[in-house]
Amino acid sequence: MSATLETLQKQIGSGEDLSSIVRTMKALAATSVRQYEKAAESLDDYFRTVELGLSVVLSAEAENLTDPRIDPRRPAMICLFGSDHGLAGRFNEQIVSYALEEYWSGEPAEKTIDNALPANTIIIAIGEQVITRVEAAGLESSSKLHLPTSIKAITPFIQRLLEKIEEYRTTEEVEKVFLFYNRPLTGGFNSRAEIMLPVSLSNLLETRLEWESRSLPTFTMSPDRLLSALLRQYFFVSLYRATALSLAAENTSRLAAMQAAEKNINERLNELKTAYQHERQAAITEELLDIISGFKAVRGKN
Repeated sequence: MSATLETLQKQIGSGEDLSSIVRTMKALAATSVRQYEKAAESLDDYFRTVELGLSVVLSAEAENLTDPRIDPRRPAMICLFGSDHGLAGRFNEQIVSYALEEYWSGEPAEKTIDNALPANTIIIAIGEQVITRVEAAGLESSSKLHLPTSIKAITPFIQRLLEKIEEYRTTEEVEKVFLFYNRPLTGGFNSRAEIMLPVSLSNLLETRLEWESRSLPTFTMSPDRLLSALLRQYFFVSLYRATALSLAAENTSRLAAMQAAEKNINERLNELKTAYQHERQAAITEELLDIISGFKAVRGKN
């Protein structure tokens, strides 16, 4: 067998192995997408209940209610949700670019040279791949976290993230906390920004206007204690939903990337197999011609 045929055989074998890996990753991504989407969807009703509960508690102080004033000199914090693994298309590049652009869209006065974030901004980079992109943009992550690998691992992860946020609020006097994450769409994903802190108490109070009953429920426990408990749930659900949607979007992006990769691999395999068949046919034809020529030469001598 010629060197060309051996090379083509090796390339075909490598392509088939790669195709098998891509099919496996595509199946895993497709399964994970729905799991994380369902986890996020399951929180919608609970999140709505927490919002209604907050509106009831805040309605008692409606006349004296004012949103907290923010000191612009204090540092802000951004939680940037990416991925720990690659092969997810432009998932991480898009969220990093979006975070930088979105962060400055509301505060152009703080813009510095080359669109860099202010020196006192704290970045919590979540995911190995997004950490790399943040550093490539010339920024430094104050904290680096790895994403959970299953739905059961999301809750412990959120607890660690909340502890980290509280640590910076205590030590650095952080008052603003932004969440930047991707969320899945049909056939893709888009980037989203949320303000976790400060909580807009006036917006939460307006939720009571959508209460289904004509009278608001009452409560007997201390308003401060109840408000504190509801706010803890509010923060937890906000982070849980952002994490679950980001993981769903990651797998959506990876599924699309694997589908494109599978198409390219199959096209390349077809080209290699066609080339192999042509080379093999040419080799067989050459061997037959050699046999016929040898036969004629022997017959001519006889």
